[in-house]
Amino acid sequence: MGVLSQSPTNMDACIEACLKCLRACEECYTTCLQEPDVQARVKCIQTLNDCAEICGQAAQYMSRNSAFSTSLCGVCAQVCEQCAMECENMQDTHCKECAQICRECAQQCRNMAG
Repeated sequence: MGVLSQSPTNMDACIEACLKCLRACEECYTTCLQEPDVQARVKCIQTLNDCAEICGQAAQYMSRNSAFSTSLCGVCAQVCEQCAMECENMQDTHCKECAQICRECAQQCRNMAG
């Protein structure tokens, strides 16, 4: 259910998944920056940043029921899948957990994109 009574409810699951993914990517990004092999993680870190940003944008677009929500969700799904692949290349628990959350978000966004 949306925050306000006028909020679209058919997008709630996707909005929640995007917000969860945004948070996971930000947390993973911050943790990756502290790892001793940070140079080996540059592509992963860049993708985490991209993923967090597009998830935030997708949640905003859906929250205001933008006509561009479905298109943006399609792109968001692609970025989330790429981020999951990058995170899966790392052996850390935080990256593995983030990859799973990214895959869940990608599925929700694919559902929204129709």
